[in-house]
Amino acid sequence: MAALGRSTASPALKFDIVGKCSTTKARAASMVLPHGTVETPMFMPVATQASLKGLTYEQLNDLGCKICLNNTYHLGLKPGQDVLDKVGGAHKLQSWNNNILTDSGGFQMVSLLKLATITEEGVRFLSPHDGSPMLLTPEHSIDLQNSIGSDIMMQLDDVVHTLTTGPRVEEAMHRSIRWLDRCIAANKHPDRQNLFAIIQGGLNLELRRQCCVEMAKRDTPGIAIGGLSGGEAKEEYCRVVSHCTDILPRSKPIYVMGVGYAEDMLVSVALGADIFDCVYPTRTARFGNAITGRGVLNMRNQCYETDFGPVEEGCECPTCRPKARGGMGITRSYIHHLAAKETTGAHLLTLHNVHYQLSLLRRARAAIVADRFPEFVAEFFATLYAGDKSRYPQWAVDALATVGIHLRPTAC
Repeated sequence: MAALGRSTASPALKFDIVGKCSTTKARAASMVLPHGTVETPMFMPVATQASLKGLTYEQLNDLGCKICLNNTYHLGLKPGQDVLDKVGGAHKLQSWNNNILTDSGGFQMVSLLKLATITEEGVRFLSPHDGSPMLLTPEHSIDLQNSIGSDIMMQLDDVVHTLTTGPRVEEAMHRSIRWLDRCIAANKHPDRQNLFAIIQGGLNLELRRQCCVEMAKRDTPGIAIGGLSGGEAKEEYCRVVSHCTDILPRSKPIYVMGVGYAEDMLVSVALGADIFDCVYPTRTARFGNAITGRGVLNMRNQCYETDFGPVEEGCECPTCRPKARGGMGITRSYIHHLAAKETTGAHLLTLHNVHYQLSLLRRARAAIVADRFPEFVAEFFATLYAGDKSRYPQWAVDALATVGIHLRPTAC
């Protein structure tokens, strides 16, 4: 299929837009990275410590996943930079031949450690191991990510809580711009590692606009929208995402960080976003929950004790698919039996949940290419809420209406 547009800002990333929705801002693209092609829109499973909880990398590959997320902060602690340098990076460490995106490490420094301070130099904090003072600078963050060898690296940004207001938000936005410049200068491998900028500015649309304009001037291979999914109202989240996608260059991939609920991703795709990540599908599996097109099912509930159907009818994941086991599928009854006491239950649900997330955005992509994305979104909400439009979340209805998808026609 011929590309409709191409980004050429990096020798290590080609972003070819192959389809656009004629109604919304949704688009489908092929993103060529050093370890293979990733088709967008897409969801990235989170393998925090170079390990996706509950799955092997062979299983993740079999699910069709082409990129996952590693955590710079945790890999910097263990196995540590020396080991990463000796083994030749995280791809070899975890035997993963597909792409890796790494965060900057900064968010964990701030969110996990109470005694942290941010100055122009970087993030100062106390080590979780021995309480000794430590410092993460933009230069050190990039140095760690160079050792990890990730295909996409995130800049170190000044992260503030999404509900923070006042001068601190503006300070963090401007500092993130300055830190991006330092990250760009520190990257030793721009020919094979792509550095993404991160847009900050809280819920202030003018600050977000300023940040988008300045970050776009740096011409990084891709751009992320950060500082969201932290407890803000969904209406405000949608306004920020849509505002940013209106301003950012449309020839580059746009990554909304930390987003993983199905409704959130589909609405964000309609608003112009391409890439998402979240621990949600793996974490919720460990609590016995299955993500399905008809909602989240708590498989620990007693009602599933004698339910001998698959977790989700028609699902092609290894858990639900009968042909994966000679014509015998895993039943809800068996998952219920395992969910409260056996790690196998979490494993089977993780397989299902990750497959669901990957498949949802693959199907969204196919709908964009066929120019029937609004119909796909309408079908998704109708299935999820059993056709009861009164149950559709108002934030989603309102956000989709801004891009021409009317889930509740005026006549209804």
